[in-house]
Amino acid sequence: MGMSEYRGKVKRLQDTPFGYTLSVIGGKWKMVIIYLLAENEPVRFNDLKRQIGAITYKTLSSQLKELEQDGMVDRKEYPQVPPKVEYRLTDKAKTLLPILEGLCEWGAVHRSPNIDEEDR
Repeated sequence: MGMSEYRGKVKRLQDTPFGYTLSVIGGKWKMVIIYLLAENEPVRFNDLKRQIGAITYKTLSSQLKELEQDGMVDRKEYPQVPPKVEYRLTDKAKTLLPILEGLCEWGAVHRSPNIDEEDR
C-alpha cells in the first residue's frame, strides 16, 4: 500500500502504514541506533553510547527498550561479571536497510558540497 491509496482518506495519521512506521522508527535517536547497529552489529551498550555521543544513558536505554518491544532489536545478556549485553538488529529491522540506503543516497545527492570541508 502506498501513500496514494490514502490520499484524502486519512483522519488520523496513526491509522496508516506510514503512521505505524513512524511509531516504530520515529524520534531523534531510533534511526541513528538502527543505522549504527547495521554498520557494527553486535554492539555493546557502552560502545553504542560512545558512537552516538550526545545521547544520555537513560535515553539510549529507553530507545533500545522501545526498539526491542517493537521487534526491531534483539538484546542478548551474558551471565558474567561485569554484565555483558549485546544488541543486534532483528530480521524485521533488516528489511528497513534498503530504505536507509535510499536515505543515504538522497543525502549524498542533496547535501552541501562544503560539508566535508567544514568537518575538517
